[in-house]
Amino acid sequence: MQHFLSLADLTADELWNLLDLATSLKSEWKSGGNRPILANKSLALVFQKPSLRTRVSFEMGMVHLGGYALYLSPNEIKMGGRESVPDVARVLSGYVDGIMARVFEHDHILQLAEYASVPVINGLSDFNHPAQGLTDLFTILENRGKLEGLTMAYIGDGNNVTRSLMYGAALTGMNFISAAPADYQLPGSDYETGMEMRVSDSQTIDFISDPVLAVREADVIYTDVWTSMGQEAESAERLKIFPPYQLNEKLIANSKSDAIILHCLPAHRGEEITDAVADGEKSVMFQQAHNRMHAQKAILATLLQ
Repeated sequence: MQHFLSLADLTADELWNLLDLATSLKSEWKSGGNRPILANKSLALVFQKPSLRTRVSFEMGMVHLGGYALYLSPNEIKMGGRESVPDVARVLSGYVDGIMARVFEHDHILQLAEYASVPVINGLSDFNHPAQGLTDLFTILENRGKLEGLTMAYIGDGNNVTRSLMYGAALTGMNFISAAPADYQLPGSDYETGMEMRVSDSQTIDFISDPVLAVREADVIYTDVWTSMGQEAESAERLKIFPPYQLNEKLIANSKSDAIILHCLPAHRGEEITDAVADGEKSVMFQQAHNRMHAQKAILATLLQ
């Protein structure tokens, strides 16, 4: 690995190596702390979008591994505006050992990787969210003890998180179902990519509109906000369309008894998920949030060590 831009860039072995390393680093941390394997290493945290989990998990991940993280807010750089992305990449490469960026346009991530001479990590773009996807696979593995053969159902807007989940499911032998209104489903090109990435011909990827059917077959049920950052103008229309896709007690009653529920947060409680489900016995979304730090330590250790 030279960069961490998309789960679709990884081989199945590379993804499993990251999951194994995340497991090891979390165990080590719980046993008294991580070894300072990134001593004297530095990471620039470049943000165009605000964040709670992405900033704190990457920053504390670097601290746990003995390194240092430098936060750069949206107003400090105005990357792509006041200063071009290639120039930002070349300047930061002379100061730090790695760059993590949370951006709007995916092309900004690609330009950072093209022009930087240090590893670049995609902390989120409008196209995908691979750090979240890795975390989600890690959380499922912790709870179910395996990934191969499980079925993950994503309920709601087909977005950057959906795309990374599908890629990750394909590479780890999982089946994947995306249930969304027709106009809000991932495009057919993503379906084709997911099918090509499968490690077994027996794996299934389905794009459907029926959330009841999706949760009935699922070992893992996942949702995200109906309106992502940058889509605020569409919020009123989306609030009319998506209520049938809410994770509520009525919908979850159709699921398997041992199904687990994930949400990448922040949650708009009362919209895509109710309090009863978010705080219910099937929910692992706070374990999932905490696992961002450990999964990302695996990325950092792999790229910066």
